[in-house]
Amino acid sequence: MYTSEPLFPLTVDQYHELIRSGKLTEADPVELLEGILVFKMPKNAPHATSNALARREIESKLPAGWHYRSQEPITLTDGEPEPDGAVVRGRIEDYASRHPGPAEVALLIEVADSSPDRDRGIKLRSYARAGVSEYWIVNLSERRVETYADPDSAGGFPSYRRALLFPAGSLVPLVIAGHRLGELAVAQMLA
Repeated sequence: MYTSEPLFPLTVDQYHELIRSGKLTEADPVELLEGILVFKMPKNAPHATSNALARREIESKLPAGWHYRSQEPITLTDGEPEPDGAVVRGRIEDYASRHPGPAEVALLIEVADSSPDRDRGIKLRSYARAGVSEYWIVNLSERRVETYADPDSAGGFPSYRRALLFPAGSLVPLVIAGHRLGELAVAQMLA
């Protein structure tokens, strides 16, 4: 925890019960991260546009057996973040009664516009701890895509062993489940 304020941690089951009971609804701008209910970052026009652009670029390269989810929950052991994008194994219908877990996720994407601190902090830790194999930050303020791969949760501070930066004029490789599917122009994902 990064605060001295008293907090009430929630389990994923407690979070789901708040949703089932109607105490939390889709109108509530919150998500569960590391067992704490936090406000979701508001989305401005450049954020929404970059999210749609990234989806378009990635979806065009996905093979059969994978699909793209946009701003939908992923269930982790200690939270249920709602990443801006996710490449998930299987069909959309496979998740009619539950959200995908980390073993079914090949890539998570967050679009950062005003400050990438949350995406490089609590979100990166959560995804690494869960073993999500690859994580991207589409960083609008710095005009680049940051890629993180090879999660490492040993040593108490979950992170990724490989971090690469791809500026606006470069190409970022799209790798799903160990298969290189091509390259994406970073500029095509930036609003």
